[in-house]
Amino acid sequence: MKNITRDNLSDAVKLSFAQIDNARLCHLVERLTHHLHAFAHETALTHSEWREGIAFLHRAADISSPSRSEFTLMSDVLGLSSLVDLLAARPGATEGSVLGPFHTRGSPWMESGSSLIRDNPGEAVLIRGQVTDVHGQPLADARIDFWQNADNGMYWQMDDSQPQDNLRCQIQVQADGRFELATIRPKPYLVPTDGPVGELLRVSHREAWRPAHFHIIVEAPGHCTLITEVFDQGDPWLDKDAVFGVRASLVAEYKTETDSDTASRLGLPPAYLCMDLPIRLAKED
Repeated sequence: MKNITRDNLSDAVKLSFAQIDNARLCHLVERLTHHLHAFAHETALTHSEWREGIAFLHRAADISSPSRSEFTLMSDVLGLSSLVDLLAARPGATEGSVLGPFHTRGSPWMESGSSLIRDNPGEAVLIRGQVTDVHGQPLADARIDFWQNADNGMYWQMDDSQPQDNLRCQIQVQADGRFELATIRPKPYLVPTDGPVGELLRVSHREAWRPAHFHIIVEAPGHCTLITEVFDQGDPWLDKDAVFGVRASLVAEYKTETDSDTASRLGLPPAYLCMDLPIRLAKED
């Protein structure tokens, strides 16, 4: 077009993407363009504001690394991650929650009934559960990717004193879908505030705390992958989660147990905390 104006620019840009072969991608790009332009119109976006927005994204890219994604954290604090999780919910399945910026692929494989405690200080915890479909049928082929923070509230990517892959693993469930894992009780922590997302939180006078939680990804052939978190019922930050990840169904209670056989088998103290994690997966569409 030779005569681009403020009235026809948005339509011209959307039309320029209309030949994308993938129909879903074409729709997403068209809608993204529409809403970006609508945002600029609605706010009367200025040059200086536009430049600052671009600089904000540059700072997010500069601080990101293979073990830390500032863009994921940005999505989290804007509530986009949680919205995508909620839109993907399936009836009868365990609810999803945010992936977070500290997941890394390739955690060590361990047997069900292993321990992550090693030299980590903190309260000993036994996590046990069963992966089933929404009708309660065990999923013997399910795999679990698990990670959490240490007793000082930090993930290994945040703390040079921790070994790589500390307090994380992958587990193949047993034939009846059950699994066990000895670990420590996670702690509430501050999301990273040394980057542009921290700037956004400070200017908004928002808390940067996350309540204590375990992260879990569960996969099984023919079923929707579940990315979720499990929260400590006694945590003081449940109602002020910086990334809007808490769901009532994902808040669980620790119970004290003293089963000597279990304690001996998993290297737990005579009295230990236990949390039950039933996990239900929906079939793929």
